[in-house]
This record gives sequence, C-alpha cells and structure tokens, in this order.
Amino acid sequence: MEFYRELIEEAGAEAEIIFANSADAILDYTDKVINCDIHTRFRTRKALKDKGATVYGMDEILTAPVNGSGYNDKYGLLGTNKATEDTVKLFPRDGQPLVDAIQSKMKDKTGRHVEVMIYGDGAFKDPVGKIWELADPVVSPAYTSGLEGTPNELKLKYLADNDYSNLKGDELKDAISKAIEAKTGESLVGNMASEGTTPRQLTDLIGSLCDLTSGSGDKGTPVVYIQGYFDNYTTGK
Repeated sequence: MEFYRELIEEAGAEAEIIFANSADAILDYTDKVINCDIHTRFRTRKALKDKGATVYGMDEILTAPVNGSGYNDKYGLLGTNKATEDTVKLFPRDGQPLVDAIQSKMKDKTGRHVEVMIYGDGAFKDPVGKIWELADPVVSPAYTSGLEGTPNELKLKYLADNDYSNLKGDELKDAISKAIEAKTGESLVGNMASEGTTPRQLTDLIGSLCDLTSGSGDKGTPVVYIQGYFDNYTTGK
C-alpha cells in the first residue's frame, strides 16, 4: 500500500486508501472512478455506472497513441509491466500476423502443420503462496486457429470405476481404448464420462504449461516446443 501511496504523492496528488468488500463503497467518497481490476472489470464497471458514477477502466486508457506513444487498442493499460523507473511495456498487440506467419513458414520449410501461440502469464493459483498467477487480461493474446476451443475428453477414472468396473488388465485397457476411439467430434459436455475433465480453454491450458516451463526469471527460454499434447490413450496403438 505504501508503494502505491508514494506513486500517487510523487505525482502531486493526495492519497487516501480505503479498504472495502464491495466496489461501490468508493461512491461514498467520489463518483469519478478508475476501476483497475482485470478479470472482473466489466462487472465492476457496470455496477458503478448503474449507480451513476463516471467510470473508466484500465482497458480504456491508452487504447490509441498519445504524442507518438505505444498503445493497445484492445486492452489499454491492462497487462502492463514496469520497464524502467519512468517507462512501461504494454501488453502485446498485432500478434495474429506473427503467429500465422510462423505457422506458414514452418509448413513451407518442414512440411509440418504446427499450432503457434504467444503466451504471457499462465492461469493457475499457487497452492503454497496462494498467489494467482494470471495478472494479464488473457493467457494468449494471439494464436492459430487449431487452438480454439476446449478439450473434448473422456475421464479414464470414470470409465474404469463405472462403465467397466467388472473388467481388469488387458480387457479393461481394450474396453477403454474402444470407448476413446468411438468418440465423435460432438461435444461431451453433459456426458458423465467427461465430468471432471475441467473445461478450460486450450490456450489457457497450453499457455500455463509454457509459462511453468519457461519461467519468469533468468532461463531466457525464447520458445517452448510441445509434442503430443493432442495425443490420447490410444495414440500409437
């Protein structure tokens, strides 16, 4: 809190820090608000505006260049990192042409179709420190089309404990393999055999894997190459 107070006061303004469990508590002090939350920003902004406040979000500031500055037309100041004492780095933009170009170049040079994504923070909570990792507005600001959607998987534990509880050994393996091979492209949402397979976006899952692999320290990992992510229990049999 002292760090934020110092920033405000160094800019020539007064600072009063108020703790509350509800965003609209700020309306007892002012009706002009900048809401700085990330993943709940739309809800917060609507709640304050519905009560008559003038509200701007971080994603509405610096969405266009100011005197030749950088900008992010979609996320504004969200996802910004401190670079030096008087400069910041904004969240990446114009990434789609880059990932599409990398995919195309890999196809031309190797004949292989690869999916490509730009990632920042992963999306997970540290179980010891209780810290939410995702401080960016999204895990991946740009990715190729093959990474759209969520996994469509069967839960092996469910099949083994329920549908094939009377089988063991090779018979159980064969039965589970046949169930997987029988999957169609239709969504398994609502099917009990898929319950518990966590319907997260593929980009969130893969981006979290990449973030954990590359780290945020001195590893200097420029690229994370993943093989076999879309394989399943029957692959190679």
